[in-house]
Amino acid sequence: MKVALVCSHGGHLTETLQILPAFEGREFVFFTYHSARDGDVEKLARAFFTENIGLNPWRMLKAFFWAWRALRRERPDVLLSLGAEIAVPFFYAGKLMGLRTIFIESWCRVETLSLTARLVYPVADVFLVQWPQLLKICGRRARFAGAVV
Repeated sequence: MKVALVCSHGGHLTETLQILPAFEGREFVFFTYHSARDGDVEKLARAFFTENIGLNPWRMLKAFFWAWRALRRERPDVLLSLGAEIAVPFFYAGKLMGLRTIFIESWCRVETLSLTARLVYPVADVFLVQWPQLLKICGRRARFAGAVV
């Protein structure tokens, strides 16, 4: 099984790195932003980097086509993300390709969902939160997973 790990740099990358032991013995690939940590990520697995999307609609559209091409090339079985906005184009492209998608809301989101979580919720096959109080504001497909990271 090949797992695509999609995350922005910084805290989301740190959280993603913390769950890597769960993928021991499996092939995985990273899709993330360029940062000072590029070399560290490349030591762990195949990695693809792009510019930061932010809230720029043009960059989001470009990222969707980049995600489409990258997913077609790598052919992962599962797409997993802890955020942030880079997950949006990947989840929609992945869903169109029939990939299984898993989103884990960031540990720092205690009382409200992130914008990314709200945008990927409709296409996430598995949607996990790390705080029980988030279940009150999520749809019924969300699951409390406890502290994942």
